[in-house]
Amino acid sequence: MSELRWNREFALEQAADDLELLQELLDIFKESLQSDITIMEQGLADKSAEQVCGAAHSMKGAAASLGIQGINDVAYEIERDSREGGLGVAEENMELLKKLLSELKKL
Repeated sequence: MSELRWNREFALEQAADDLELLQELLDIFKESLQSDITIMEQGLADKSAEQVCGAAHSMKGAAASLGIQGINDVAYEIERDSREGGLGVAEENMELLKKLLSELKKL
């Protein structure tokens, strides 16, 4: 789980120390991240930096709210590059995002 760099204490604090709520938020984020990855892959196929940027922005915010720094950092770099019209950072990091999603699913 080290690549996720999850600050569980921060996430639990965001969930008002409610473990059940935290698990629900994590489950929602897992689905959201899967969807964002799919959108990003489609954006790459369509050469749409705007679509990639939107998906990266979504995953960045959700990851930050749950203290998942590993996903937040990757999404930040993808968003920054795609905001300038680039797709290279997204292309280079798709496998890493999928790996992070796989790790996240174990939480």
